[in-house]
Amino acid sequence: MNRGESILLVGGGNMGQALLRGWLADGRRPASVHVVDPDERARAAIGSLGIEASPARPHSFRADVIVLAVKPHLVEGALQDYVDLADGRATLLTIAAGKTIAFYQGLLGSSAAIVRGMPNTPAAIGRGITALAASEVVGSARRRLCESLMTAVGQVVWLEDDGLMDSVTAVSGSGPAYVFLLIECLAAAAVKVGFEKELAERLSLATVAGAGAYAMASGADPAELRRQVTSPGGTTQAALEVLIGDSRALESLLTEAVQAAARRSKELA
Repeated sequence: MNRGESILLVGGGNMGQALLRGWLADGRRPASVHVVDPDERARAAIGSLGIEASPARPHSFRADVIVLAVKPHLVEGALQDYVDLADGRATLLTIAAGKTIAFYQGLLGSSAAIVRGMPNTPAAIGRGITALAASEVVGSARRRLCESLMTAVGQVVWLEDDGLMDSVTAVSGSGPAYVFLLIECLAAAAVKVGFEKELAERLSLATVAGAGAYAMASGADPAELRRQVTSPGGTTQAALEVLIGDSRALESLLTEAVQAAARRSKELA
């Protein structure tokens, strides 16, 4: 990847700015990127990165890829200015939630080169994971380009098609909220066994963050890691018997939660 491709980013909000920082850190030139956002404060923040931003599409800027990073309800209106995508010369990389490739093809035609992505909030610090799916006309070079744009903010996985995006939304898209809830609950439990709130939150946050980092670094199966820290008859086993036990209560709750999120994602689409 030569990092010289021209990128038009539509939407300079939190995720858009996270992408910009990642691209710059990845060696892309500020002059190769232009941002469209109607919000003056967002444009000022983007300008501080050395990147030009405007309230509307600059027709003099010829983009190799257009990255759509707007709220789902704004997608159709935003695309009115980009009907020329129908000829397939530029790639549309969209990270707007809930809109299928078929939806974009309905607006732009089957010749449009469309890559759909679902990042999650840790992308804001370069630790996210993004699932990508592409329309049939997207070749390997365009796939590599889109992958490079998203690896600037974390890991990337490819799906055979975007039919699994509702499940991705339910697992990794909504997943950070499940982890935040775990931190909340662990901190609340710590308070009930005698800790002050501040120390309880610090212990809980560091434990969850450290355990996740350890699991990533080790590459071991999470079940094996759990067994390694569970001494027979010890304190961890006593806790796990409550969490999983014969009824596997925690697993059942998480399964129900993920299924509910996936159903809602389908409804919103």
